[in-house]
Amino acid sequence: MTDRTTSQDSRRGRWYLLLLIPFIIPLLVPFYSSASPALAGIPFFYWYQFLWVILGAIITAIVYFITD
Repeated sequence: MTDRTTSQDSRRGRWYLLLLIPFIIPLLVPFYSSASPALAGIPFFYWYQFLWVILGAIITAIVYFITD
């Protein structure tokens, strides 16, 4: 293995840390355990979690295309 390959692998590995964001943030329930503000009649608790489903898919796609 050359130094260049090792350098590229370590830079590529840093992108994988982004995948921790959509995993950890929804685990912090005290930050979003409220009913207000409501969005289209849907309490904050529910639409915040759904937002992280979408953001998680976007972050996963970004990491996939960058590390491909």
